[in-house]
Amino acid sequence: MTDKSAHANPSKNRTPRHRAREFALQGLYQWLLNNEDATTVVNNIRAAHGFDKADAEYFTNLLYGAIKDCVSLRDTFAPLVDRGVAELSPIEHAVLLIGAYEFKNHPEIPYRVVINEAVELTKSFGGIDGHKYVNGVLDKLSAKLRADEVAGDKKR
Repeated sequence: MTDKSAHANPSKNRTPRHRAREFALQGLYQWLLNNEDATTVVNNIRAAHGFDKADAEYFTNLLYGAIKDCVSLRDTFAPLVDRGVAELSPIEHAVLLIGAYEFKNHPEIPYRVVINEAVELTKSFGGIDGHKYVNGVLDKLSAKLRADEVAGDKKR
């Protein structure tokens, strides 16, 4: 991760679910770079400082789900990125996996929340303008995967 992420201070306002997403991002980053199996990654992350403040069940759901479904998730957002998925930064790649997974598997989470959480993760851990890129891709993806919800939101 970038130097910025190594020094990112958790805010007191972070919810257990947001922390779960942060740890899932870190786990996916580790998985993308080291190609370790999911169980090893989960065990490493669960031992991390501050994990006790995360929603452990949601973390496990996100991490295992994104890894298990990574091929179909990539296929979903690949047409919306301006380069090959392999050329994405590992942070952007991991955040897009999380966002796509949440769009597909957690309809109870409003699409705007999925996008906002992804943008916040990318601001905290990614490059300077990575959050703008992630926002644009997930905005297009939400229109594709949550068309009725997005259309209903735009009517208001």
